[in-house]
Amino acid sequence: MKQGTAPGFLGTFTDHFTDVWQLLSETTQFLSKTKEFSHYEAQLRQWRSELQSKRHDSETTMKVRNELVNLRKHLRIMGYDLSLAKQTLKFEGFRNDACIRDGFKRLVLVFTDKDLYWMTGDDNHISLSEYLERRLDAALASGSIERIQDRHYLWYKRQGNTLVLSGSDTETKDDFERLAAIGEANPLWLLGKLKGLK
Repeated sequence: MKQGTAPGFLGTFTDHFTDVWQLLSETTQFLSKTKEFSHYEAQLRQWRSELQSKRHDSETTMKVRNELVNLRKHLRIMGYDLSLAKQTLKFEGFRNDACIRDGFKRLVLVFTDKDLYWMTGDDNHISLSEYLERRLDAALASGSIERIQDRHYLWYKRQGNTLVLSGSDTETKDDFERLAAIGEANPLWLLGKLKGLK
């Protein structure tokens, strides 16, 4: 049973040693996938303009870097995982057991009223789902989870920076479309929850 984890302080440390152009590009790429983008679009353009017009001015470079680092720190405090900037999510139809030959693996998602839990394995999707739900029984009994809201029976594969999700024979078309709508509306949230998928 896996859940997403909050990003640590390593990202802020790494930001201080990343090329300022790369930092600006990754920050822009990340924000473009969020609802926050419109709030920062003008500022991102201004930083790009400053770096271009004063490309040999170390003070300008240092100022822009510090402002970018502070913005990225602020985004992390808000709960964003900036390491997901290069990740994409792709929903790709339905597959059957033959897709194992193409490198796909079984995945079961369980949405509760509090969070998203997942499990992978070699057993069939129904067995994986039952095993995951047995592990959630303690949380249900204690009241830390009130109810299970939704289940999804999927195939997944990492293709470079893309996480491909496909429905299995156990997944209904309506359920898969509902999951795709969630993922397309907030890809960073779902990618963050599934970050541990290898």
